[in-house]
Amino acid sequence: MRNSPTFVLVHGAFANSFSFAPLQAELGLLGHRSVALDLPGHGFQATFPAAYQAPQDPAGLATAPGAIRGVTLADNVAHVIEVLERARRNGPVILVGHSRGGITITAVANARPDLIDRICYVSAWCPVELDVNDYYGEPEMASVDPMAFAGAVAANPAELGALRVNFRTADPEALAAFRHAFAADLTDDEFRTFLNTFQPDENLDVGTSADRAQAATWGRIPRTYIRLADDTSMPPAVQDRMIREADALTPDNPFDVHTLPGGHLRWLVHPRGAAEVLAGLAED
Repeated sequence: MRNSPTFVLVHGAFANSFSFAPLQAELGLLGHRSVALDLPGHGFQATFPAAYQAPQDPAGLATAPGAIRGVTLADNVAHVIEVLERARRNGPVILVGHSRGGITITAVANARPDLIDRICYVSAWCPVELDVNDYYGEPEMASVDPMAFAGAVAANPAELGALRVNFRTADPEALAAFRHAFAADLTDDEFRTFLNTFQPDENLDVGTSADRAQAATWGRIPRTYIRLADDTSMPPAVQDRMIREADALTPDNPFDVHTLPGGHLRWLVHPRGAAEVLAGLAED
């Protein structure tokens, strides 16, 4: 097993290592080792205020402090690097990021390309020409309404120092917005189950131009992009744009591209296809 790669899995916004349990089971059945990590302030480090429980206390939820306040992208990067250093003692490493986790793995690859044998994005942010927030003003993101979840935002981000979203809301409009963005192709039970794995708080730091993909470091690493063909929160058009921009940055090291059917979360709930793609990367 020492020469077989370890998959290091980095979650997206409001998520945690628990999201990857079904995928890890499939990878294990295919004979592959994996580590799903929790970024700082996530998983068992997350804050679930008493006001978040039922019956909810909206005023208390708006003001209860959260452990993720002050957590930065640099903190995420330092944590992932520490995990990679440990994982690499056992052989090669494939670093995988989903959604917002792509911001973190890009910054990690800029800082320590020597620790990564392949980097893999699954419908994940790979900022090259623009900062992440600026992509939302581009035509490829025209179908995404950044205010769709406004009714579920539970606190003033500037005052709280974090983005707090009430995923336990009973508001039908907010639930419909969540369903459209993440889980239009899941059953009602699958959607609600996944929603209950989300934590209410996410940090505010999505990086700057210094954290975009850098040709001299990030650009040296073999890379894969797994497109999600029916994703409505990261539309295929923006996934393709980031692939094109990255390939233009380092044309001698283009993305190896795969496409899976389904929306933003389906590959985590029904992970067999994704596990087979990842297993193929390990075998290559």
